[in-house]
Amino acid sequence: MDVPTGVMICGHGSRDPEACAEFARVVDRVRPHFPDWPVEMGYLEFARPVIREGLERLRARGVRRVLALPAMLFAAGHVKNDVPSVLNAWATEYGVEMRMARELGIDPALLEAARDRITAALAAAGDGPPPEEWALVVIGRGTSDADANANVAKVMRLLWEGLGFQHGEVGYSGVAHPRTHIAVDRAARLGFRRVVVFPWFLFTGVLVRRIYAAVDEVAARHPGVQFVKAHYLDDHPGVVDTFVRRIRGILEGDVAMNCALCKYRTRILGYEADVGTPQQSHHRHVEGIGTGHHHGHHHHHHGHHHHHDHDHGHHHHHHGDGEPHLHHTRGPHPQKRALELAEAAWREADR
Repeated sequence: MDVPTGVMICGHGSRDPEACAEFARVVDRVRPHFPDWPVEMGYLEFARPVIREGLERLRARGVRRVLALPAMLFAAGHVKNDVPSVLNAWATEYGVEMRMARELGIDPALLEAARDRITAALAAAGDGPPPEEWALVVIGRGTSDADANANVAKVMRLLWEGLGFQHGEVGYSGVAHPRTHIAVDRAARLGFRRVVVFPWFLFTGVLVRRIYAAVDEVAARHPGVQFVKAHYLDDHPGVVDTFVRRIRGILEGDVAMNCALCKYRTRILGYEADVGTPQQSHHRHVEGIGTGHHHGHHHHHHGHHHHHDHDHGHHHHHHGDGEPHLHHTRGPHPQKRALELAEAAWREADR
């Protein structure tokens, strides 16, 4: 007899109601692809329903096997730690089979979505400098996971060469460097008269708005340069298609995230202390805070192990509050000096 199955789509969450509405819209477009299964959604942090609440809705409908999608672009801390920690704790508590998909990743459908967003922005911008004077800047989220940051750079390179831009720059909205304003400013300083900025983000939110604001700030310093702000991925059909294929991939055996350069399993230069960090969520203090209604209840989480073949090992490590930070075995943050120099140049140019 078939096991009663349901789908759980796990989003990051945002204090921005528009971001949550965009996520919900994509989930609504995914549902018709799974007519025989209930499809629920939940957020890791800052919004409701939280992931556990979505799971409870599935359980109330008799679901005994959950196919869970971490609806996030890259396999950084949220996908490797926070989401599976919540999923596995709940599954252990109720004896439900939990099967988790891989992250969205660098997918041809998402690259095509990015292409469409960029070309639409160029069309809307109208006439301008010739193509040989165009540069592309791709801005990613930025994390304390070097592998995830490197994937943003890979996306930039694929779009740069695939779309025929003369130059490409990569930047990050936070944690990693260079930050948005430095990357965008550098493209303008190199002499390109049309700079296209594309946020490699699924949905809007505080960070996307900061990216666009940073572009405006840089534009004020370069009146001779045309800055084009492309739309983020949003509900492009390629996004919906990638969601659907990742969920189907759970049952087809396509669930393995690329662990070759995972800092939790492999000794990556500068991240040696992170090898073997236990899988645990660092976001319970902001679970459900933000949009929606707070119900004022708490859950007990049981000890657990990975069920998606990404066990970290046995060493304990605590990140603390605030932004994620690197834990190098040698010297200070390796980008600190570069950041100081870039910011100094930025301030000097403003005088």
